[in-house]
This record gives sequence, structure tokens and C-alpha cells, in this order.
Amino acid sequence: MNDNSWRPMAMPGAESSDEALYEVRRKIYPRSVTGAFDRWRVWLVVLTQLVFYGTPWLQWNGRQAVLFDLGARKFYIFGLVLWPQDVIYLSVLLVISALALFLFTAIAGRLFCGYACPQTVYTQIFLWIERRTEGDRFARIRLDGDPWSLRKVRIKATKHALWIVIALWTGFTFVGFFTPIRALGGQVASGALGPWQTFWMLFYAFATWGNAGFMREQVCKYMCPYARFQSVMVDRDTFVVTYDVGRGEPRGSRGRKADHRAAGLGDCVNCSICVQVCPTGIDIRDGLQYECIGCGACIDACNQVMDKMAYPRGLIRYTSENAMRKGLTRAEARGRLLRPRVFIYSTIWLALVAGLAVSIALRAPLKVDVLRDRGALSREVDGRWIENVYRLQLINTSEAPMHVRVRANGHDLAGLRAEYDVSAEALAPASNRLVPIRVRVPIEAVRAGTHKIDIAVTAEQGGRQVADVVQATSFIVPRNL
Repeated sequence: MNDNSWRPMAMPGAESSDEALYEVRRKIYPRSVTGAFDRWRVWLVVLTQLVFYGTPWLQWNGRQAVLFDLGARKFYIFGLVLWPQDVIYLSVLLVISALALFLFTAIAGRLFCGYACPQTVYTQIFLWIERRTEGDRFARIRLDGDPWSLRKVRIKATKHALWIVIALWTGFTFVGFFTPIRALGGQVASGALGPWQTFWMLFYAFATWGNAGFMREQVCKYMCPYARFQSVMVDRDTFVVTYDVGRGEPRGSRGRKADHRAAGLGDCVNCSICVQVCPTGIDIRDGLQYECIGCGACIDACNQVMDKMAYPRGLIRYTSENAMRKGLTRAEARGRLLRPRVFIYSTIWLALVAGLAVSIALRAPLKVDVLRDRGALSREVDGRWIENVYRLQLINTSEAPMHVRVRANGHDLAGLRAEYDVSAEALAPASNRLVPIRVRVPIEAVRAGTHKIDIAVTAEQGGRQVADVVQATSFIVPRNL
């Protein structure tokens, strides 16, 4: 092969091929737009932030409704109390979330990225503040190009002050999911904030300020892995933001009353407004690109232009590649959404959700772990008994006091009995106790070796039995009897 048969694509203005290996960021000034997709974005920004900022302030049974108490190793989610032993629920929840992402992507592309991703949501919030302080697109471009003055400093300082307030409140709320937020507010007010709360509050605030205020589309384009592997979940029947090449090309400017068909032009007037409103700065007319987050801003912008030109809407629209190529109606395109991969994702997702719900509903309020006391594996007591010592970790996963009873059952051991401190019978709400128990068997009724036994714990609440947990273990009889 000739050495000159392949060359890296040169960047515009690059002086050598080495400069094509990177791209200097060009600041993007998204233009404001209104329309159906913009209203959806606004509503989802409001909804997600009501959930995020409001949830830590909700109360449940005299405590914070949602609290991930890492120090006490308890997760409170309304009436549910989870312990480290319940990590399986977190694993299943993560799998459910991943499958939901795959399902939504297979149906309609990057819906999560365009409407609910924290990076998109906070970028929209920061852009809204930027537009209110600096103006819309062209005003911001002029302001950045102007020399520094008192006016420019005042405007920039106001914008950043508002950004920092939002970022700090976001960091405070984030920490409030791990530390009771009302107590946290008192610590902030009194200046008694702990070192780790201070670090994570400032770290999360800085990340919010930097990602939403400065990095913006760079996070979506270069840092987010989802942008890279979404192509394996999208096929020709997936609804994505699409430019109708057959209708729009050849593009060109014209007057409103001009007969563009007679002039050999398509419906695209080449106004570039679809590019100006794009938060990642791409041109959707070049085809679907991994940088597209599916927000639909270009659809709203193009529809407004089509209305002004008295052309039909939908030059840029949410549709599938097959619908565009084969001229399918919207109903026909929607009918092709129910394909094998969507059916498989949906079936698995629903099965996992149902299984998780049933598992939580049937979850026993008592958890028991049996630990052998390694300091006293087996011993003779009073010349009459062979005794093994165990430690029971009893966890009351409910938020009501619990009364427990412990008993031992031997498969081939007659006269087996369990002895423990009577005070161990009371378990406080959402608490755990390590209870030592002694299991004895008459010395004349045993033979040397290891015997299988069961330790059963019965729990009652309000005089009603709520759990009966049986754990298998072994009873050791020394060989030197």
C-alpha cells in the first residue's frame, strides 16, 4: 500500500495532520426555542427537581422518609428499612434501571439524555439563568466579544452568583440524603458542619457548577459512555430525531412567496436555526450523530420556520429510519415499534419489577445470622452437659418493637435445649442485636462428632407471630469424652 493512500481527516484551519487528533472546544450559545418538546423539557426539569430537592424534607414515622444512613448501615425508603444483607434489592434495582434505559432507547432513542439526565437538567437550569442575566444567543455572543467593563463584570458576577447558589443548594440536598437534612441545616447555620459533609457538599456543588456551567455538551460528547454504546440498542425502527432529506434537499434560501419547487429547491430554507438551538452544536441535517441527545429542540425550531413559510411541519421530526425511507405513515411506523427486542426487554423488565415487588411485600421483618463462638467451640459443663456457644445476630427490619423466642432442634440429639439472656427477647424498632446463646445436650445422650441442628427464632409483634426463621448449623461433641 502506498504511504499516501490514507491520511487522517484534517480539521478546518489545521496546519498539520497531528492537529486532527484533538479538537479545541468552540463555545456553544444555544438559542432559546418554544414548542411541544420544549414544554416537555420544562415540565420534566420541574418534576425531577421537585423530587430531588423535596424528597429529603419528607417525614415518615417521625424520621426522614428517604435516608441512606451509612454510619448506621441502614437505608430508609418510606416504610422500608434496608440493611447490608439486603444488597440484593439494590442489585435488582440497578438491573431494572439498566433494562428500562435499554427499552426506552430501543423505542425512542436517547429520551433519558434529552429530558431526565442530571447533566441535561442542570444545563437547562443554568442556561435559563444565563439567558435571564445575559440575554439570548446573539446578546451572549456580543457580551463575550466585548472588552471587560463594569457592566460586563456586573452581569457575569450576577450569573455566577446565581449559579453558585443553585450549586451549593444542590450539594446541600445531595448530602441531605445521607445525613438527616434538618440536622444538617442546623449544622450549616451554626458552622458546625463535619469534615466529610463539608467535602461532599462542596465537591458536588463544584461538579454541578463546572459540568452545567462550563463543560455542558462536552460531558455528553466525551465523558458519558452511553453516547458511545447507544448504537447497539438503536435499529432502523427506533424513533429518533431525523431530518427528511428527500423533502428538504436541495436546501437554499428564498422569499416566503417564492415557488421553491419551480426553482428546484427543497423545503429547507438553510436558516441554520436547527443548529443554533442544538445544545450540543450539531447539524441534524448531516444525519443522526452520537452527540445528539434527542431533546427535540431542532424539531421545535424547524416547525416554527415551516409555519412562517407556510410549509407543512415535520421536516425534522421524531420518526424511524424505515419510516423515512419507505414513506410509512405515523401509525405504520408506530406499529413497527413492537418488535422482538422491545418485547424481550419489556418481558424481562416486567418480570424483574414484579419479582422485586413480591419479594419486598413478602419480606420477613426478622433476619437471623448464626455465628459460632470460635473461643468456645465445645465444652463440658458440670459433668452433665456438652455445650456449644453461638452468637445470633438478630435484625428487626420493621419499625415496630419485636419480641423473640429462640429454640434449638436436634435431628439426632435428644434433650437439646437453648439458653440465653431473657433481656435479649426484646428487639427495638429497626435495630439489631448480637445475642450469645448456649446450646446444651445431656452428656449421656450424645456421641462424639459433628451433629446437624437447627436454631429457630420466632418473632411476635402485638401478640401476633410475624416471623419464624430457622437457621441450620452444627453441634460439635469432642472425641475425648
